[in-house]
Amino acid sequence: MYLTISHFSSLAFMDNHLLKAAFICFILSFFQSCCNAASYNVVSFGARPDGRTDSSQALERAWRAACASTSSTMVYIPRGTFMTKPVVFSGPCRSRILFRMDGTLVAPPNYQDMGNSGFWILFTKVSRLTVHGGTIDARGTKFWACRRSGSNCPPGVRSISFLWSSNVVVSGLKSLYSELIHVTISNCNNILFEHLNIIAPSRSPNTDGIIIQSSTGVTIRNSLIRTGDDCIAVGPGSKNIWMEKIACGPGHGISIGSLGNSLNEAGVQNVTVTNAIFTKTQNGVRIKSWARDSKSFATNVEFRNIVMRSVDNPIIIDQTYCPSNQCPRQTSGVEVSNVRYSNIKGTSTTVEAVKFQCSVSNPCRGIQMRNIRLTTPNRVTTSTCENVHGSASGQVVPRSCL
Repeated sequence: MYLTISHFSSLAFMDNHLLKAAFICFILSFFQSCCNAASYNVVSFGARPDGRTDSSQALERAWRAACASTSSTMVYIPRGTFMTKPVVFSGPCRSRILFRMDGTLVAPPNYQDMGNSGFWILFTKVSRLTVHGGTIDARGTKFWACRRSGSNCPPGVRSISFLWSSNVVVSGLKSLYSELIHVTISNCNNILFEHLNIIAPSRSPNTDGIIIQSSTGVTIRNSLIRTGDDCIAVGPGSKNIWMEKIACGPGHGISIGSLGNSLNEAGVQNVTVTNAIFTKTQNGVRIKSWARDSKSFATNVEFRNIVMRSVDNPIIIDQTYCPSNQCPRQTSGVEVSNVRYSNIKGTSTTVEAVKFQCSVSNPCRGIQMRNIRLTTPNRVTTSTCENVHGSASGQVVPRSCL
């Protein structure tokens, strides 16, 4: 029987060993089914592994051939370096597709050639897809320099995006030097990311690792994310999100939000971050919302079994977010409730290791802290609570302000 990724969504909140076993069974069944399937090597469609020839049309031709197949197929990118301008792999397709990369996809040397679509590698309206292995290198260095100089720069592109898709597995992918966001997930259902390696310098602007929006049933695990913005950001309309065994740093941490940028914005619910390590990040686990009226919310969130290593703000809820300073007289309408922090330890670079700065009009409710130990070398750590209701149990350092 074919396993869909919806099985992972139902297992995600159960025992980790069951999830791992289910994942292995899924991968094995998929690869076994593809062994006898047709294989579409992009070289056969005109792609050249010389790192200079534009292979974008060859990639799309190989994809269209695979997408039209009535049986399971594989799009194969062999060893070598393939230069490609923005490409779109669109569905719906007639059967399962394995998109296997043994080689590297690189962006054009001139960032102006990336165009204005906002996307570099885009999968849209696909289902039953596995992306396995490979490296994508967006060569973002010159684009970042343009932005820092204040010049008239193009909008930039996200490295790899999944839109309006379902039942997708992405395993073993390495993403380097994205111009903007490395991985975007929007309006998707049942997606599993495993063994990702995301790399950009700490000072690269807006190079978020993974952004999730309006999606349900997303699992991210066993991944390393080093970047210049949020390692992972969970945006409006997302629910049933599971993040496990994540190494984050440098970067801005794992964030829910920012939320409440508009009045009728959807909320976020059922989010878990577990067994994660943050190293020299600006934030650890963060919830942030705009200081303006909104019907958005964040509820049923759990951060547990986490290690902080020299993190500036290990635990933070910030409901005063307003970088443009155009809403100083408003308060956040976003309702934050049922947020649990447990078994979190490590070091903070600031004395204020825990900061709950919640909304005056919608105080945070149901905040729980259990077994927290955050220290600052040679100084006494503190916690701050504004407009928050909750409880603490077990050992809590710094002393709870709840």
